[in-house]
Amino acid sequence: MTTASNLPLEPIADAGDNAVLALRPPARRKAPIAQVLFGTIGNTLLTLATAAILLAAVPRLIQWGILDSIWTATDGSACREASGACWAFLRAKFRQILFGIYPPDQQWRPLLAVTMLFCVILYSLPPRNWDRFLVFLWCIAVACFLVLMQGGVLGLTLVPTAYWGGLPVTLILAVSALGIGFPFGVILALGRRSALPVPRILSVGLIEVIRGLPLVSLLFMSSIMLPIMLPEGLTIDKLARAGVALTIFSAAYLAEVVRGGLQAIPEGQAEAARALGLSWVDTIRQVILPQALQKVIPPLTNTVIVMVKNTALVLVVGLFDLLSSGKAALADPSWPSPFAETYLFIAMIYFVICFGISRYSLYLERRAAAGQVR
Repeated sequence: MTTASNLPLEPIADAGDNAVLALRPPARRKAPIAQVLFGTIGNTLLTLATAAILLAAVPRLIQWGILDSIWTATDGSACREASGACWAFLRAKFRQILFGIYPPDQQWRPLLAVTMLFCVILYSLPPRNWDRFLVFLWCIAVACFLVLMQGGVLGLTLVPTAYWGGLPVTLILAVSALGIGFPFGVILALGRRSALPVPRILSVGLIEVIRGLPLVSLLFMSSIMLPIMLPEGLTIDKLARAGVALTIFSAAYLAEVVRGGLQAIPEGQAEAARALGLSWVDTIRQVILPQALQKVIPPLTNTVIVMVKNTALVLVVGLFDLLSSGKAALADPSWPSPFAETYLFIAMIYFVICFGISRYSLYLERRAAAGQVR
């Protein structure tokens, strides 16, 4: 077992005779690739089995996806006779897959809206940009997104949400569910750990009820039951109802993740903050919550990725997200319905989004391990 006595002492400040010495754990070394692949009998068998599967599958995939594929075609007649992939279908239908049944002459608006949203997301990634201006920027970005998509002002043609679809719907549902659900999840987590009985009982009741229901049932309740319970003449947009259901669902799951981080913080942290004269709000905001969130970055990432993929469930209530738009494009009778090619294209988009989230979480973990707050 490595102890403090045999850890290497390294200077962390070059100040001559006054150089400060600190204990640094030895750097973790990666095992050689040969040892990983063939270090044990089990690893060797898995490596050989994987190699056999790749040797059998890759040539067929190359034959199907490249050599025998159709890249250009005006209709589906060429694809019906081909034995390979019909990539020409994606070239003809990619706008419908990405934007659904949004009016074709107005599809520059969802393209601009999605681009703007991605730009704001990229700006939000560096921790140095986490300030009040970022909250203001997100409010402006979401408002501009809705104006571009809805129209009816600034000379833009009115496009009801019933015509929205594809990637913009997936993004706005995911952003709203996570952006609004996260602060509500933090409040629920704090309420569940509160010493006051009323907020604790309300938080526990809401979290357990929501987590005990499948998301599909919440979507059905928001889209079918809620309009029945509303007063006559009062209606709520279907997209907004689905967004509320996703937000409540994500808040309940995020609350449990945050609660795990709060429980991992020693009680002495709060006692030390109170001894310094910090109020309860300042203690939570400046001492407890930053440490708790750093400890639960991996489960938070998992919840975020799950919520991004859960947006595909809005199909059951008649909303056309990215996956639903792909299914609608396959219904064209003039094409031979190339399911594999369409779902590979959609899977690639989901993979880029989810893989980017996972890599970003690793970046945050490395910063937290290095003690970098901003």
